[in-house]
Amino acid sequence: MPKSRIRKKADYTPPPAKQATALKMNSRGWVAPVMLSLFAIGLAWIVVFYVTDSRLPIEALGNFNIVVGFGFIAAGFGVSTQWK
Repeated sequence: MPKSRIRKKADYTPPPAKQATALKMNSRGWVAPVMLSLFAIGLAWIVVFYVTDSRLPIEALGNFNIVVGFGFIAAGFGVSTQWK
């Protein structure tokens, strides 16, 4: 039986002008710094609360300071969904 001829297709590459505009539209350079900052603030809030025996950051909140710290961390995870 004869062997069939192999057809090679060139890979499609979009024009450079369209790639540049697509990158500018999807640019989210603010996401990583904001996300990491929220993580750090939340972690620092909880650590300061434990190290100061619940006198700082806000003494009136009592153990709800832990909820505030985890709230910052949760907000960081929320911001991370915007990362492309």
